[in-house]
Amino acid sequence: MRKSLIALASLSALTGVAHAQTSVTLYGVVDAGVEYINRVATAPAALSPTATGPSVGVAPVGSRFGMPNQGGLSASRWGLRGVEDLGGGLKAYFTLESQFLADSGGTNGTPVFTRQSFIGLGNQYGKLTFGKQYSSLLDAIVNFAPTRFSPAFEPGIWWVGVDYKPNNAVKYAGQFGNLAVSAYYSFGAGLPASALAISTAGLVNGGNGETPGNPRDNTSWGGAVTYLGPTFGGSIGYDQWNPSAAIGVTAKVRKAAINGSYSNGPLKLMAGYRWGDQTYANGNTIMRDDFWFAGVTYKAMPALDLQLGYYYSNIKKMDFGNTGRPSNPANPQQVSLVADYALSKRTDVYLSTAWAHNGSLGNDGAFTLFLFNYAQAPGQKNMVGVATGIRHVF
Repeated sequence: MRKSLIALASLSALTGVAHAQTSVTLYGVVDAGVEYINRVATAPAALSPTATGPSVGVAPVGSRFGMPNQGGLSASRWGLRGVEDLGGGLKAYFTLESQFLADSGGTNGTPVFTRQSFIGLGNQYGKLTFGKQYSSLLDAIVNFAPTRFSPAFEPGIWWVGVDYKPNNAVKYAGQFGNLAVSAYYSFGAGLPASALAISTAGLVNGGNGETPGNPRDNTSWGGAVTYLGPTFGGSIGYDQWNPSAAIGVTAKVRKAAINGSYSNGPLKLMAGYRWGDQTYANGNTIMRDDFWFAGVTYKAMPALDLQLGYYYSNIKKMDFGNTGRPSNPANPQQVSLVADYALSKRTDVYLSTAWAHNGSLGNDGAFTLFLFNYAQAPGQKNMVGVATGIRHVF
């Protein structure tokens, strides 16, 4: 249960007026555990501009046992969410959400509110919000992910792209019964500082766009429609990002997804497809891939939730160095299994395991900015990971 803080005293001190309909909620997640990876390399500090295939890690290579900094089931985070009733059905909203590393308390040098930071207005017809917020493609996918976008070990970033929470975004979201719709436009999507690691390949420059005379630089936009009924669910979504390697020089990253689900008591089945096409400014292919997934969740008992996911990536073309000679690498696939046991409504313990073939866990690598430290060793065909930990939601 989330803890609601009624902010009457502080608002009164600042404005001299107290509104009973105004509230601020403090919320968050703390997730920490231990992890074993049977064979993993060190991610490279920079990537070769002549690479045509998926980038792999460098020495040292071997098994690793320690604490993952991204959490097991959820990324650790805290946030503030506020709402004020303005009357006549109109409300003002804001959200400030910050991610942190539970193993060290650090933030990887990212901005304070690196997950969400927006303000907006809404009524019965929907919300219009401004700031850093999730893309519509993520809206279309998140309710269908077999292990719910767990950092260990679902390939979520490969699935939705590194631009899934763009800066400088204007977004509309509406909920009409079981139907949800959303659309957004970002004036400059931006990326974490770690994106600079792939600047030598000509894909992005890590900037925020909004360049005078070049309004297309690093913009992004998309839309989604989702239906979640008691038995059937489905969604479609599209996202386009125009990263700029230099001022006025924009690549194009496009993704589209369709998903479906079926629920019957404790059982839920889900499956879907994501099309991806990424090109350089000169039209050469960066990567063209098809991503397929299927999964099942089953509540074996009131406190025990089991999740199983299968993920397959058909990489048709890849040319990470803009050589004009794309390769056709082996197709990564992965199986993930999660057992999640609730000790209470807010605290659970979990065991996660995954096996990856022809790639690294979570498809982690150059196209996911090595966010999860699962770099593939040279010549490696298989990787296995096991993680266990505890999560508390407040």
